[in-house]
Amino acid sequence: MKIYLKLTILLFLVTVSLSCTNSQPKKTVTQSGEINLVTPLEFKNKLENNTLIDIRTPLEFKQGHIEGAVNINMYDKDFLEKVSIYKTSEPIFIYCRSGNRTSAASRKMAKIGFTEIYDLNGGITNWFKNKLKIVK
Repeated sequence: MKIYLKLTILLFLVTVSLSCTNSQPKKTVTQSGEINLVTPLEFKNKLENNTLIDIRTPLEFKQGHIEGAVNINMYDKDFLEKVSIYKTSEPIFIYCRSGNRTSAASRKMAKIGFTEIYDLNGGITNWFKNKLKIVK
């Protein structure tokens, strides 16, 4: 009887651990385009000659940011107005500290017409963990 209980628990744990891997989609398709959740290395490789927006607060931005980033605070009332100066048909790259704010910002930007949004998975924290350059 003990062996059946141990096997049942083991099977349960294996099932739970396998179902938790890759739980976050890499791409979300919206009515107007795509939101791509990418790793720091993918983000860096695709970034060249594209618009990069840091949606953190100005204080967070001053503490360190990815080179070439423009700071547009997501908490500003005119956030969407500020990002709308960029072409909605061109790729746009966004990041925050941990990836939480970019999830909401990406959806808002897709609603106003951005068709190709790249969201840095894990934010600048994950960028830094991957030993990628930050400027101050």
